[in-house]
Amino acid sequence: MPTSSKNAPVRGVSETDPRVDAVRVWFRDAGRDLPWRGRTTPWGVLVSEIMLQQTPVVRVEPVWREWMARWPTPAALAADTQADAVRAWGRLGYPRRAKRLWECAVALVADHGGEVPSTLEELRALPGVGDYTAAAVVSFAFHGRALVLDTNVRRVIGRAWRGEPLPAAHQTVGERAHAAALMPADDAGAAEWAVASMELGALVCTARVARCDECPLASSCAWFAAGCPGLEAAPRRTQPWHGTDRQVRGRIMALLRAASSPVNITGHAALADVAPGQLDRCLEGLLVDGLVTRDDATGRVSL
Repeated sequence: MPTSSKNAPVRGVSETDPRVDAVRVWFRDAGRDLPWRGRTTPWGVLVSEIMLQQTPVVRVEPVWREWMARWPTPAALAADTQADAVRAWGRLGYPRRAKRLWECAVALVADHGGEVPSTLEELRALPGVGDYTAAAVVSFAFHGRALVLDTNVRRVIGRAWRGEPLPAAHQTVGERAHAAALMPADDAGAAEWAVASMELGALVCTARVARCDECPLASSCAWFAAGCPGLEAAPRRTQPWHGTDRQVRGRIMALLRAASSPVNITGHAALADVAPGQLDRCLEGLLVDGLVTRDDATGRVSL
């Protein structure tokens, strides 16, 4: 993946839309020095992309460092158990990602000699790897030309080029075609644009507080020219967390991670405040997801 100008000289820009080149130049000075950028392996990039799904960088970075120190290769993770992976996932949330990452490591060892493949097709065939993650690995790990279109990138393009304050709930064919047309033709340029536009959306062109005075596109942005309308529609976290099924599932997982032996969940003191019906529902969901196992004879549960 391209690094910032702290580590690399400014390269010539390509014959693309000048706004694309402006974002690339901005990134070379303003991009964050994250550990999975430029100085890690394709495996490190894949791990980061799965961890970063629905989880902010500040929470991911320490867990990523611990994970890579313990399992620097797919083979190292595949040699341990799924329970080890789920336990090490800690409180990142959505622990199915840990399960999928462990399954991914097993598949890499079995089918790819323990190496992360470099093509979209091979990456998409891995457990837990969808279109976005496959494209991100091609771009960030192998500096290839792939359409990396997350919410941050969609917001930058929608505002600067089309004057749209926020991206729609779902990508359209036209949106993807427009984003693909903006990509520089060369692999290195396309890879740099992918990470730079994502970074701009994460740091400057954010959903609720756009820092237009810091933006390299302010003078040519269609949305800025229109007076930055529509921010009142930006999503806000209004759903309560305490007492939700997701919170209860997390509490069950935390209990099992800390346990040295299988646990009887029903009636456990740490979960006494959870309604029996909700506890049963959450436990069954974890069993269906394959995140925990239950001994039919004793009813005790473990990772």
